[in-house]
Formats: sequence, C-alpha cells, structure tokens
Amino acid sequence: MVNLTINGVPVSVEKGTTVLEAARYLGFPIPTLCHKEGLSPYGACRLCVVEIGEAPRTRLVSSCTYPVEEGLFVRTASERVVKARRIIIELLLASCPQSKTIQDIASAHSVRRQRFRQEHEDCILCGLCVRMCKEQMMAGAIGFRGRGRSRSLGTPFDVKSDVCRLCGGCMEVCPACQARCTYNEPEKAICGACANLSPPCIEKEPFHDMMCYMTPCVACEIKK
Repeated sequence: MVNLTINGVPVSVEKGTTVLEAARYLGFPIPTLCHKEGLSPYGACRLCVVEIGEAPRTRLVSSCTYPVEEGLFVRTASERVVKARRIIIELLLASCPQSKTIQDIASAHSVRRQRFRQEHEDCILCGLCVRMCKEQMMAGAIGFRGRGRSRSLGTPFDVKSDVCRLCGGCMEVCPACQARCTYNEPEKAICGACANLSPPCIEKEPFHDMMCYMTPCVACEIKK
C-alpha cells in the first residue's frame, strides 16, 4: 500500500493507483475530458491537473497519468489549480465552442468568457475515439496522423477502413461533435444559460490556498 495526503486527508491506496483514482476514492471531484473508465489514461486535455509537493516547491501534473507515491502531498483545488483549469477551458472553448460537453464544463467552473482566437474546430485531439476503437472495439480502424499543427485523426491515407464495423463507439465518446445552442461569434461563444452561480466563499479566507470543492456549495448554510 502507498500512503499519501490529498487535500489534508491521509489515504492508503494500492501501488499503481493514479492520483485521479485516489482523489475520487475520497470523493474529491476532479474534472476530466479525455479520461474514461475502461480506457487507458492519455493526459491530453490536462483538465485533471492537480498540485503536488509542498510549498514553495510545488508543480502541476495530470492526475489521470500520475501514479501515487509514498508521502505525496496533493491539492486538487488550490488557487493555482483553479486558474490553470480555467485557462485550459478557455482554450478548449476557442477550439470547439459548440461542444455541449465543453460548454457544461465551462459553466461548472465559472468560466464566463474566452479570450483566445476562435477556431471552430470539430476535434480537440483528446484521443478518446482512437482508444475506444482499439481497446474496446478491438478494431484499431482510426488513429493519429501527422504532427504539430498538422496532427489529425482518421483512417490511414483517408481510405475507408476494412476493419471498421460502423459500431458508433467513436461518436459515443467524442466530446466535441455534439451541437450546442450557441452563436459562432467569439464574444457570444459561451451561452451561460445554464451557468451556476459562483460560490461566494472562494474569494475569501481560508480558501486562498484551497478553493471550495463542495457540490452543491453550502456557503449559504454556514452561520457566521
């Protein structure tokens, strides 16, 4: 067993467990986009970042790919983590503003705008479809092609695959192909119609180092 501390709570988990699995075991919510139970971790979206180590030497890592270590200190909702996640969400929105999945994540994390150039892409290169096709459907009909800005997904040489069974598994897991009732203009890229109110407690002490992670927020029930 490996002993570590997550948000001040000591926990013992089996060797080989990821930080994401350990945190969820304790009930600490960590958002994910490219991670799915039953598929190998990939760490593409970086939404699951957490802060590890002790001040002043801490760093951000993707919790879905980082294995637990003896004596590790983890914070899942520190100020640094929350800021990083919001920037990542803005970048995802700039790529695929009409994804319902990304829109819902933005609302849940109080992202009300995105400040980057709108792309209107239909893929965020999360690799979910590739892993689903290979690991669950046992087909391997699609994969990554190219590098850098030329990186894309599809069949080799864009030729119809002989092993594709048209099962629809790739469409089922894709977070970017779902249409969203929103505009295409950058200034209106975030609908916000279903946005939750920001918890009033996170701007105050003692949450400077650890933001509130309770769902739903119980700030209104706390008696001063």
